[in-house]
Amino acid sequence: MTEDPLERIEREEREKKERNNSLKTTTVILALVAVALGGALAWTMMKNRGMVRELETDKAELTEQVMAFRDSLSTMHSNYDEINAQLDTSREQVALLIEKLSKTEASNRAQMRRYEKELGTLRSIMKGYIVQIDSLNTLNKRLTADAAAARREAAEARQANENLAQQVAGLNQQVSAGKTLKARGLSLVGHMANDKASDRHSRVKYLTLNLSLLENEIAERGPVTIYIRIKDPNDILLVNNASTSFTVGGQPLQASASREVDYEGGELDVTIYMNGVEEFIKGIYTAEAYTEKGLLGRAELMLR
Repeated sequence: MTEDPLERIEREEREKKERNNSLKTTTVILALVAVALGGALAWTMMKNRGMVRELETDKAELTEQVMAFRDSLSTMHSNYDEINAQLDTSREQVALLIEKLSKTEASNRAQMRRYEKELGTLRSIMKGYIVQIDSLNTLNKRLTADAAAARREAAEARQANENLAQQVAGLNQQVSAGKTLKARGLSLVGHMANDKASDRHSRVKYLTLNLSLLENEIAERGPVTIYIRIKDPNDILLVNNASTSFTVGGQPLQASASREVDYEGGELDVTIYMNGVEEFIKGIYTAEAYTEKGLLGRAELMLR
């Protein structure tokens, strides 16, 4: 059946109108989609820029923390070589960490997390160093104090020993002095040929020195030799064929005469003869009596 021309024209116009309306709708939809996509893209770009800034901030903060840790580590020092060697190793690790941070992009979050853990490990190690140093310093102080106390005790002991040695030496000296023989009543007498005493030089033929060894319970018992030295008025030592020599305090002396006696601790009277002198002159004669331990005493005689 043939379509009416008017209807056909109306239908074509209606279809054209519908196509135009559909095109407008599609255009609006596409425009809205474009706007939506543009907004989404802008939001994504803004979000990414925010994340980048945040990552850069995190990296800067981490770098700052590592630098501060490096500065703290640089001031640490101990008196112990082993700990100083460990500190040097940690400083090298920190320097290497700073270098790796500078070469790593802030967006590499996984690597940044590893660096954070590495910094935490280094901090824990440093705390361990501090504990070790404090412990060693405390121990060193205690050992120093103990050593000082030991030195004081040793000094006190040495001083006590020295004092004791001095006391012993003093006691030994006292004992030695106490053991030394002493004499009293020394007298120098001139004798004539008939053994009678005389003070006239022309009549005197020989001299005697008389003394008494004092009682001494701690003195050594046994033979003791007594030496005498007699000098004339001209200070000339009288000697004869029987004269001998002896030593007192390391000094050798010439004796005019001597006599050995047996000393048993009690008081003992002793007479020593000096004869063989050709002539006696006027003046004062002096006599000294000795043992090898020292001087016993002195006496004088005036011959007219």
